[in-house]
Amino acid sequence: MSSLDTMSDTTLDYALIHEASYRLKKRIRRTELIYSHHFSERVGIPLWFKCENLQRTGAFKIRGAMNFMTSMPKESLKSGVITASAGNHAQGVAFSADLLGVQATVYMPESTPPQKVFATKDYGAEVVLSGRNFDEAYKAAVEVAQRSGAVFVHPFDDYLVMAGQGTIGLEILEEMPDIANILIPVGGGGLIAGVATAIKETHPHVRIIGVEASAAPSMHDSIHKGRIVETSLTVSLADGIAVKKVGSTTFPIVRNLVDDLVLVDEEDISLAIVALLERTKLLVEGAGAVPLAALLADKVKNLSGKTVCLLSGGNIDVKTISVVVERGLVAAGRYLKLKIELDDVPGALARLAAEIANVKANISIITHDRRSKSLPIGKTEVLIELETRGYEHISEVVSYLQSAGYQVDVLK
Repeated sequence: MSSLDTMSDTTLDYALIHEASYRLKKRIRRTELIYSHHFSERVGIPLWFKCENLQRTGAFKIRGAMNFMTSMPKESLKSGVITASAGNHAQGVAFSADLLGVQATVYMPESTPPQKVFATKDYGAEVVLSGRNFDEAYKAAVEVAQRSGAVFVHPFDDYLVMAGQGTIGLEILEEMPDIANILIPVGGGGLIAGVATAIKETHPHVRIIGVEASAAPSMHDSIHKGRIVETSLTVSLADGIAVKKVGSTTFPIVRNLVDDLVLVDEEDISLAIVALLERTKLLVEGAGAVPLAALLADKVKNLSGKTVCLLSGGNIDVKTISVVVERGLVAAGRYLKLKIELDDVPGALARLAAEIANVKANISIITHDRRSKSLPIGKTEVLIELETRGYEHISEVVSYLQSAGYQVDVLK
């Protein structure tokens, strides 16, 4: 049996989501809905975060995986379950399988961050790294499932999975019945299809806004063309929502219920991750940060009323965090790299450091090179990385150094 076999017996509706809510009640965390004073003032509307990054396994995916597996007859799971995932669904399936005493095998792309691989193994699943991206891992997993008799748990294109994700919408409505807008990450479409179905049934006036990475605009392109299309992918910080092709069952639901779809760039995502860390102390992965990225980049027009950003997950690799923080600081004008040529005489470097101190910039890293073949005799090259306070301060630093007689090259 595959997950596709279960869909012929049901459909996604409000009743199915309520059944999922009852089934999941004692198995998952009811995540916090947190008001943000800072971001409310910054974007000009009352803003809350639905913190699925604090969910068990670190992402919303456990809801759909758990609902699917607990809906299956026990005898159907005797050969185990199998799935494909970039990380979050993998952990949801692995955790659910461990709880139910079922063997789980997870196919993950070879590029999956190590943190997600280790976490999935820690929940007891067998991990197979296969393919360059989710779609290649998915193909390999389906082929094995068909041969082995294991139940395939689809990451998004299944009504029971969507119903599990839809329980997020019920939680939000219970706590905030007067919600006006919700921004939701979009990959294959399972999350937004479930949440939109849950909310629109009783609150049709709520504006549902989907957010995708520009590097993986599969739903955006499909909606605009009126049919499901396969989209080429580029590397994205939002790896959790980077899919080539959306679900055949999620697509019509999104087309009918979602009011807007917007795209955000990699720089927008970096800024949102760093802003959440600094201002709310919330660690959120790229896919989970795209709703706030859309607001900060002013991608959504004419918003008013109580608004929720669904932070879908917090499983971000430590190595990625360091890269993201640096990129976010650069994008925010908080980090500046300069190349300056000096006379190779005693005291020249000390005088430069003093000039930088005069303009209130802080030296983070400095490299002094007098051996470069491109340098004239008697000259030395200095590479400096500075901590700055924004773009106005950067302009002030560069102008001041130039007025002091230095030739300054700003490095990207």
